[in-house]
Amino acid sequence: MEQNNRPKERFRTSVGGQALMEGIMMRGPKRICCAVRKPDGTIDLKQEETRHYFYEKIPLVRGCCAMIYSLLTGYRYLMHSAEVSMGEEAFADSESKFDKWLEAHCSKRVQNLFMGAAALAGGLLAILLFLVIPTTLVGLLGQVIELGRWPRVILEGLLKIAIFVVYLYLCTRMSEIHRMFQYHGAEHKTIACYEAGLPLEVENVRLCSRFHPRCGTSFMILVLLVSIFINSVLPWENLALRVVYKILLLPLVMGISYELIKWAGRSCNPLTRFISAPGLWLQRLTTFEPDDSMIEVAIAAVTPVLPEDPKEGEW
Repeated sequence: MEQNNRPKERFRTSVGGQALMEGIMMRGPKRICCAVRKPDGTIDLKQEETRHYFYEKIPLVRGCCAMIYSLLTGYRYLMHSAEVSMGEEAFADSESKFDKWLEAHCSKRVQNLFMGAAALAGGLLAILLFLVIPTTLVGLLGQVIELGRWPRVILEGLLKIAIFVVYLYLCTRMSEIHRMFQYHGAEHKTIACYEAGLPLEVENVRLCSRFHPRCGTSFMILVLLVSIFINSVLPWENLALRVVYKILLLPLVMGISYELIKWAGRSCNPLTRFISAPGLWLQRLTTFEPDDSMIEVAIAAVTPVLPEDPKEGEW
C-alpha cells in the first residue's frame, strides 16, 4: 500500500517502546509491559508500574537523564527477553562462565552494578566512535592539508554521520539484529494504529507505517546533528582539549535533542517535519516490515499500557 493511503493519525501519544529479542517492551504513562514470544509459541507478559522522576519536568536536564534511564531499563528487559525467548535451559547454556559466577556469588544489587557498568562501557564506546575518532582523524588531516575552521567542522560532522550509518548497516547484516529490527517495525506500526484510532488488530496494524518521528533512531541522529552545530565553536588547536569540551557539552547536546524530538513528536508543521526527516530516513535501516506473529506480540505489549483516556498519554 502506498504511504498516502495509510491510515492517518488522529492524535499523538507518549506511549513508546523498544524492540527486544523475539519481543517488545512498551511504556505507557502508568505501566510498562514486556511481551516475548516463548519457544512453544505462546507470549510471555511481564508488567510493572511506570516510575516517574522529578527531572521529567525540567527542560534540557530530562534529555540526558531519560537517555541513561532508557539504557539501563532497555538492557534489563533485553536480558529478560533473551532468557524467555531461548528458554531457561538454552539461556543458561549460552551464559558465559563470568555470568554464571556472578549469578551464583553476587547479590542482586551487585549484579545491577555490573549491569550499569556494561551500559557505561557501551556509552564509552559511543564516545570513542563519535567523539574521539572523527576529531582525531580530522586533526591529523589538518596537519597534512591546510584546512580552515568550517571545512574541519563539516568534515568532522560528515565522519560522525558516516560512522553511524555504516554501523547501523552492518548491524542489519546480522540475522538476529535484522529480526529485532522487524520487531521495531511492529512496535512503530502498532503505535501508529493506536494513534489512527483503529482497533488494535493484526489486519489494521499491518496497514500502518513503520516510520515514526518519536524514535530512538531519530533521537540519535538528532544528537549527532545538534553536536555538529554546538561543537563548531570549540577550538581546534588542542585535539585532546576539544574532545574534553565535547564530552562536557554532551549532556547539553542530548538535552537540546530531546526537546526537539519531543516537540516534533507532539506537533506537525513544516519545521517539525524538517527536524524529523533525517530520523525518518534513517529508520529505513532500523525498522523492517514485521510478520503477523511479530505484530501479535506488539499488540500484546501495548494493550496493557494504554491509558483509558488517550489525553492522559499525550506527549
